[in-house]
Amino acid sequence: MARLTISASRIWVRSGVVLEDASITCEDAVIVEVREGAPRLAAGEHLAVHGFLLPAAADRHVHIGLSDAVAVLRAGVTAVRDLAWPVERILPMAQLSETPAFEGPLIRAAGPMITAPGGYPTRAGWAPEGTGLEVTADGAAAAIDDLAERGVAAIKVSLNAEAGPTPDDATLLAIVDAAHRHDLPVTAHAQGAGQVERALGAGIDELAHTPWTRLPDDVVSQAAQRLRFVSTLDILSFGADTPELRTALDNLRRFLAAGGEVVYGTDLGNGSIPPGIHVRELLLLREAGLDPDGVLGALTRAPLEAGAPADLIVLAADPLEDLHAFERIAAVFRGGIRVT
Repeated sequence: MARLTISASRIWVRSGVVLEDASITCEDAVIVEVREGAPRLAAGEHLAVHGFLLPAAADRHVHIGLSDAVAVLRAGVTAVRDLAWPVERILPMAQLSETPAFEGPLIRAAGPMITAPGGYPTRAGWAPEGTGLEVTADGAAAAIDDLAERGVAAIKVSLNAEAGPTPDDATLLAIVDAAHRHDLPVTAHAQGAGQVERALGAGIDELAHTPWTRLPDDVVSQAAQRLRFVSTLDILSFGADTPELRTALDNLRRFLAAGGEVVYGTDLGNGSIPPGIHVRELLLLREAGLDPDGVLGALTRAPLEAGAPADLIVLAADPLEDLHAFERIAAVFRGGIRVT
C-alpha cells in the first residue's frame, strides 16, 4: 500500500497530548510515525491539511443492519460494535468489513443478545428473528462456546426486566464465566429494578446503556470500580429534554466523579439517531462532566501512535474549543485511504 504523510496545524494524539504543526505517516493501513515539526522527506504522497487532525471515531453500540454503513463511515465513524443482530447475518458483514472492498466502517459484532426464554428482544418489533438467543443454565455455556468459535467480539446479555423474563442468577453466571474463559467481554442491557446490581454481582464488564433509572450512590461507586458505561444518552430524548435523560445524566455524573469510564455509543439504528458522529451525544457527554479532551478520549478508537490503525478525521475547527466543530468534517481516512 502507498505511503501517505499528512501534515496538520494541530494534531490531537491522545488525551492531554496535542501537537502543533505536526505530521502523521501511514503505510499498510497503520500509522508508522507521528512527528512534531516538519515531516521527513520520504517517498509517498504528502498531504497538507489546514485543520485539526485526530483519530477517527468508534461507536461502541450500533445496530448496523438498521443503518447506512456508507453514511456512517463518511461522517467520521470508522469502527463500530454491533450489539445484537442475527449471527448468520452480522458475522459475514463483519468479515467483509475487514476487506478494502467494503464501503463502511470496520465492524465488530456480538451476534445475538443472550436472553431468557421469551425475554427481550425476542418479541421486539425492531429485532428480526435470531436477534435474541434464548438460553437456560444447562445450555448457556455451550451457547457461548459456539458464538466464540464463530468469532464474535463480545457477548451481550439482556437484563431488561421491563420487557420480559431475564436469565436467572445461575444462567447469568454461566454466561459470564463462559465468556470470560474465551476472553470475551460481557455487556448488558440492564433495565428494571435491581438489574444493574445483578450485572455487578455476576461480573459483567460493561453496561450497554447509561442507566436511566436512578442508581443509589453505593451502586454507582461499585460500578465505577468494576465496569464501564456506553453512553447512548440521546436515545432517551432524541433531541428533547426528558426525565429519563436527566436521570441518566445524573447517574453518569456521579459515575464519572467516582472514577468510572464511559465510552461513546449511540445505539445507532434506534429511532432518529443519525449515522456518523452524533454531535448531540458529544454535547451530552460534556454536560455529564467530561471536559472536551475527555469527550475526544471517549469518542476516538485509539491514540495516534506507531502501529495504531490509520483511521483519521480532519475538522475545520478546534473541538477542544467547541464540540460543534464535529459538524464540519473536512476529511475522513480509513486504513490510510481517504474516503471523503
